[in-house]
Amino acid sequence: MLELKINELEKVLSNARILDTSDLDNSKVTVLSNVTIKNLKTKKELTYKLVSESEADLKAKKISVNSPMGSGLLGKKVGEIALVSTPAGSIEFEIVEIFF
Repeated sequence: MLELKINELEKVLSNARILDTSDLDNSKVTVLSNVTIKNLKTKKELTYKLVSESEADLKAKKISVNSPMGSGLLGKKVGEIALVSTPAGSIEFEIVEIFF
């Protein structure tokens, strides 16, 4: 079991690459973006950071780009509406701010 885990970690490390935030486009939501969103129904604003699946931590407000929320936000620009599907139904969020 330990050998299997070691092999998985080696595979992750061999495919890893370092991203420089100065090379990323902050005009739209991408990986490593901090994005402030407003729930259009409740008018509540939240700020999340989009990260890879292995780094996701909801308590630290880091969400995975593969999650329903993350995939709904990816590629959106400030002022656009993101429609996120949840088990309770669809929720609309407005992109308020994008920063790194």
